[in-house]
Formats: sequence, C-alpha cells, structure tokens
Amino acid sequence: MSLISELQWRGMIHTVMPGTEQQLDNHMTTAYVGIDPTADSLHIGHLVSIMLLKHLQLAGHKPLAVVGGATGMIGDPSFKAAERKLLTVEEVQHNVDCIKKQLMKFLDFDNPTNGAEILNNYDWMKDYLFLDFIRDVGKHITVNYMMAKDSVQKRMETGISFTEFSYQLLQGYDFLTLYRTKNCRLQMGGSDQWGNITTGTELIRRMEGGEAFALTCPLITKADGTKFGKTEGGNVWLDPAKTSPYKFYQFWLNCSDVDTARYIRIFTLLSKEEIADLEAQHQAAPEQRILQKALAKEITCRVHSEKDYQTAVDASQLLFGKGTTEQLNALDRDTLLSVFEGVPQFTVSRSRIEQGASLIDLAAETGMFASKGEIRRELKQNSISVNKQKVGEEATLSAQDILSCGSILIQKGKKNYYLLNIEG
Repeated sequence: MSLISELQWRGMIHTVMPGTEQQLDNHMTTAYVGIDPTADSLHIGHLVSIMLLKHLQLAGHKPLAVVGGATGMIGDPSFKAAERKLLTVEEVQHNVDCIKKQLMKFLDFDNPTNGAEILNNYDWMKDYLFLDFIRDVGKHITVNYMMAKDSVQKRMETGISFTEFSYQLLQGYDFLTLYRTKNCRLQMGGSDQWGNITTGTELIRRMEGGEAFALTCPLITKADGTKFGKTEGGNVWLDPAKTSPYKFYQFWLNCSDVDTARYIRIFTLLSKEEIADLEAQHQAAPEQRILQKALAKEITCRVHSEKDYQTAVDASQLLFGKGTTEQLNALDRDTLLSVFEGVPQFTVSRSRIEQGASLIDLAAETGMFASKGEIRRELKQNSISVNKQKVGEEATLSAQDILSCGSILIQKGKKNYYLLNIEG
C-alpha cells in the first residue's frame, strides 16, 4: 500500500498538492514537520503530525522534525484570535531542548538510510540580517499573495502585527533552506498550516526553479464538536510531570465510541485488519470498551512505557472497586493523587499513627464521618476497608498501614474514598 493510500484509510489527509503521490511513490523523499516550542512539552495535538512523520519513515522516506527556535520567538497567527505572548531566547531554548527529548521516542534516528533528524531553524536564522532577508527573500513574495492567506484574512478585523504577518515568510524560508541543504521536497502539517506551507513551495519555485509538495491532515475534533486534546484541567501533555501517565491513559479510555474509531486509526500503528478485528469484538460487547482499551494501551506504551501503562491499569482497578493492597502500595504519590483526585483528604501526624490510633476516633476527629456512631455502624456492616482490606470494629491504624507514598486509603462501600495524608 502506498503512503498516501495508508494515510487516506487512516483519515489523515485533508489536502494534498498535485504530484505529491507520484513523488512519494517514485522517489525516496525527505519531508518535514515544524513544531513551534511555545511550551516545554508537546501535547497530544502534536501527535497527529508526529504520526505523519512515523508513517513516512515506515514507508522508507526520511523524516525531519524542525523545532522552531526562531519562528517560536514570533508565534504563528494561523487561526489565533490574538497575538501570542513573545518568549525570551532562554525560554525558547529550554522548550526546544525538552521537545527534542520527547521526539526521540517516536522516530528512528539511527537508520543509516532514512534516519530521522531534529533541526532548529534558529541555527539558520540567527545570523541572517534583516536587510539581507527582505532583499533576498521578501522581494519574491508579494503582499497581495500574503494577504490572501486565510490565516491573515481571519485577523483583519482584530488586527495583525507585522511580526505575525511575516511568520509565513519565515516558515517559507525554512522550507527553502531544507530544500537547499537536505533536498527536502515535502512539508506536512495540520490543515491550518496550508497557507504557510504553500508559501514555501512558492519560494522554492520562484527562487530555485524547483518543485516541492505539501500535505496536510485534518484538525482533530471530538464528535460533539469540542476541541480535541483538552480536559477541564487544560491540555493533555506528553510530559508525565504535566499530565500523569494515569490521567493520560484515562483520557483515551474515556473517549466515545465514535471518536475512538477515528483515533485508533490516527494515533496507533495497528493494521487495517487488526483494527477491523477489534471493532468486531467491540461491537459484540460494547460494555467492555475493547476498542478504547486497545487505543489507550497502544498510545500510553508509546508515549510513556509499558510499565507506566500497567500502573495506570492497576490504578484504574483500584478506583473502581478492584485491586489489591500490593497494587496500591506500588503507586507513587503523584499517581495516587491523580487516581483519587477530588476525594476528601485529611492530615494526620505520623506520631499519632505510629502510636496506634483507633479508626473510630480518627474518623470522628478528622470529620471523615459525622460521628463515632456512624463509623461504628459502617464497621459492623463490614463496609469499611483500609488500603483495600476489610477491617472490623476494633480497627487500629499503625505505621505499617502507611503506604509507600505517605498516605492511608480509607474506603466506605464501593465508591466512597478518603485519604489520610501522614505528615511529620
């Protein structure tokens, strides 16, 4: 199957320039995707273009990831309602370094034939004088051409600075530079990048008499029309310090059936046959969420690790009534707090626990239960667990009940949880 056919059945093509398929079918092609370092981590919205590079490499072509150390200092105006906050050189460099580490999880950099490369456009822009740039490059693209771009038109009412207006020229120069230095013939990106990408192909045509190509993928949205990759807490990041592997796993696990059927094609490398088989299994027993589990596993293992995936699965079981004390004790503090986010939390001194504390007394003192009478009734009904183990009426908490993450989990029935955080 050709690369274009592969991307089409996966729903990953929005617009493709004529001649692109022939170029890819007949030549080993170098192609790039640009990423502006506006934060020190990629988020799942970036994964679409990264998967484009992955499929490109699997098809025998050479992928380039261009981290925009220069363009990131300006900000792409495409489909933005207002100016971006300008970053300092130091902020941009920090973000570039972090993103490079994340990209290395997805692409093969060691293949002698088509190994991926990460480039920074600051390297070829930092010494380019402004006067030289507008003489050498600016004269080849008319203002009329630049004004016609959708990314500019959508900002005409609210206003657009010369800084952001010039962005498409800088991105076009990136393509020209890569064409000259890396024989790069194709740029890929989201559909909002079409105007910027074609500015590059036009520069290559006018300045080099060469031919270059463009391919964009759809901007991913959810079936209900809301923005993909956003939660109540904001972006879903690839950095585990920003979005824990557990929350990352849960995001994919909680996708709707309609969304999952699209996402599993875009964000995994599962074949058409494997996906068809999973869809048949899912249709036979939708309550088991087979498709969501397959998607969540594939992408959590790829972004994080198989160990992180297993921890997320174990943590999910803990929240929904299953799991063991051993699984609970294996969680680090960040994962524990992610799993039990929103449950009532109380602070107890370590010395109090180490001396041996009656659960009845603690439950009443902390306000975990309304009264000693209530906790006694629950204990008599055998509905109270400490760290996933049922306890009786004479339950006493001691040092051995403190989990490795420094808390004790109290559970009433199947769905009511309380965290005792041990201090001191």
